[in-house]
Amino acid sequence: MNPAIWLARAAHLYPDDPALFLGRKLIATYAGLAGRVAALAGALVGQHGIAPGDRVAVFMANCSAYLEVLYGAWHAGAAVLPINPKLHPREVAWILEHAEAKLVFASGDQAAALAEAGIELSPGCSLIHADRAEYRTLFDHAPMPDPAARGRDDLGWLFYTSGTTGRPKGVMITCGNLQAMAMAYFIAVDAVRHEDAMLYAAPMSHGAGLYNFMFVMRGARHIIPESGGFDAGEITELTRHHRNVCMFAAPTMLRRLIGDAAGKGYRGDGIKTIVYGGGPMYLADILAAVDAFGPRFVQIYGQGESPMTITALSREHVADRTHPHWRGRLGSVGTPQDCVEIRIADGAGNAVPPGQIGEILVRGPQVMAGYWRNADATLETLRDGWLWTGDMGSMDEDGFLTLQDRSKDVIISGGSNIYPREVEEVLLSHDGVAEVCVIGRPDPDWGEAVVAFVVREQSRPVDDAALDRLCLDHIARFKRPKDYVFVPSLPKNAYGKVLKTELRQRLGEFGFDVGPI
Repeated sequence: MNPAIWLARAAHLYPDDPALFLGRKLIATYAGLAGRVAALAGALVGQHGIAPGDRVAVFMANCSAYLEVLYGAWHAGAAVLPINPKLHPREVAWILEHAEAKLVFASGDQAAALAEAGIELSPGCSLIHADRAEYRTLFDHAPMPDPAARGRDDLGWLFYTSGTTGRPKGVMITCGNLQAMAMAYFIAVDAVRHEDAMLYAAPMSHGAGLYNFMFVMRGARHIIPESGGFDAGEITELTRHHRNVCMFAAPTMLRRLIGDAAGKGYRGDGIKTIVYGGGPMYLADILAAVDAFGPRFVQIYGQGESPMTITALSREHVADRTHPHWRGRLGSVGTPQDCVEIRIADGAGNAVPPGQIGEILVRGPQVMAGYWRNADATLETLRDGWLWTGDMGSMDEDGFLTLQDRSKDVIISGGSNIYPREVEEVLLSHDGVAEVCVIGRPDPDWGEAVVAFVVREQSRPVDDAALDRLCLDHIARFKRPKDYVFVPSLPKNAYGKVLKTELRQRLGEFGFDVGPI
């Protein structure tokens, strides 16, 4: 079904209830939002020739227009192409061309970046500045009465992966995939109520934007911070004002929020649920978060190819300190969400015993249809109905999945597998370590040796001798880093993920004899 149907239904049920806020300011009721979306869809079809299945790109920072554009495109029958607003204009141009986008909406800074870079769009692709009159006049068009008919297998969301190596791949998420994701959220993650609100502090081009559906279905509120992004102080103020606030946060955001709250005596007042995911949440960080805010946290594990839908660690499990295995469970990413099957497999796809590490395979109605215009990558990733995630992990007897690392990030030293996250967890337990990334470097005797790139915590000195002692106290000797490299920061992509590939490429700059990488 067309996702725009959910908005139309909410407008009938809750016409005068608040739908969209910019900070504290009410922007639209549900009837008002649905009316603007119908007019926008009419303009997309009547003025720009958008037909069902066409790709409409959204190259915008979080703003009040974002939901209008998403639902206007869906109402017209188009597939949405969300683009991270932090990407370089040339990366954006490649995505637009590869996706064969027919129209792109860009907000101020993003439109300016395209212009300054001299980017020329492909023939047949037009740009609309969402901050100018050309956008506002679209709402003068006669509304398209009903959302275009869309089927379960029709493309709804074309998401390009972060592309840490090579060109990004276009993940084809169908309308059926989106529906399965939404239903799984209600069952496995959180029950949304009409009086709840979704706060978009993380990029709407990614997971936060996907979480709009459940709140639209319930006629709940949508809040865009005036900053357009994550500001810990602003979040504190908005949650206290709006109440019953839910939000998605990457682990780095959660650490900053808890750190800011500690200095203000803020204990999470006004927050109902924080869903965290999108990167490794280290044990010390979630322990501190629960101590500060209480049982308000749910963890999810997913990836673009199975968005937000592989596992979930419930608020009860996150907050539990009584179960004999609570610490291990808290270090996991939870149990399979209700719409998925998970297999921990060896290289041939055979299931491995509980507790043994293998690649995580996923099957279910939420798994992507494939990669856009990339048949080879699709065949490599989707095999016999299973999504090969590329992530390594183990599942215990009770069904709790613990992530290790991407399969390509496993370090093999002297014939033994070393999983970087295990080493990182130990190093992060030191008060003097703010961030850390562990990779392997070529070694003539052992094949690979472990290298830890460490960002020091300000005003808390730490040296390699202290970290070496810590590792020897907690993990096997062969797993400890052979080298510690102290750096001011770690290289990250537009989504905040550490670029291990870049660190490997830069090993020579730090004096290592790496040979060909």
